[in-house]
Amino acid sequence: MRADRYLFVSDLHLDATAPEGIAQFIAFLDGEARTAAALYILGDLFETWVGDDDPETARGSVCAALRRYTASGVPCFVLRGNRDFLLGAGFEMRTGCKLLPDPVLLEHGPLRVFVTHGDPLCTADHSYQEFRSMVRNPDWQARYLRLPLETRRALAEAARRGSQAHTERQEEQIMDVHPDAVLEAFRVSGTTLMIHGHTHRPAVHTLQTDAGPAKRIVLGDWYGNGSYLVLYPDGQYEIIALPRPDAGAPRPDPLSALNPATGV
Repeated sequence: MRADRYLFVSDLHLDATAPEGIAQFIAFLDGEARTAAALYILGDLFETWVGDDDPETARGSVCAALRRYTASGVPCFVLRGNRDFLLGAGFEMRTGCKLLPDPVLLEHGPLRVFVTHGDPLCTADHSYQEFRSMVRNPDWQARYLRLPLETRRALAEAARRGSQAHTERQEEQIMDVHPDAVLEAFRVSGTTLMIHGHTHRPAVHTLQTDAGPAKRIVLGDWYGNGSYLVLYPDGQYEIIALPRPDAGAPRPDPLSALNPATGV
């Protein structure tokens, strides 16, 4: 297996209510992801994240697995999504991961890739973009993080329900990336390859830009089966499916590696 592989995942939405997803991601980190040159997580690693001070056990098991992964020598880079936009310096210290701005231009030798969670490109959804601007404001975040932990958890759950209701009300095309925003991103970045998640509509789109033919790779979510993108320095890529174990098959315990003394 080639070691010059860059792996990309997005929209795992890991949560205690779906332990099979946590188990699958931990197995991925402890298995095939160990051979990569780097791993990129393009947002919504968690279903919710109310602050780096939350000691919740299931998310702690994911953080512990990420710490083992980065300690093995493979760097892991994380973008904040619309569900885990409060990931901060405490998360970095806990996991060894590095948070990246969104969007970001990745350069590995001749390879140049425009990477984003994807929600900045959904410009037709005006109400969501207003919400996004508000919750990404440092002053708003500072006020929110001063609230008691239980209050933050309750507000996050209410926001999650509100997001689901908003999605159900919107027309399908409004929830997707806007073609003009995509073309503008290609123009400004000067790239011909874009990778993002957020829309939960995995596909490879070919389009024409000012710089010539380009590809937009949309990553799938992990609500059902998992998947990841493998990208090579020459621009070649492959998408690998990760089927979930059968319901009757034994599954690893995602909490078994948790250090009870530290919660990580």
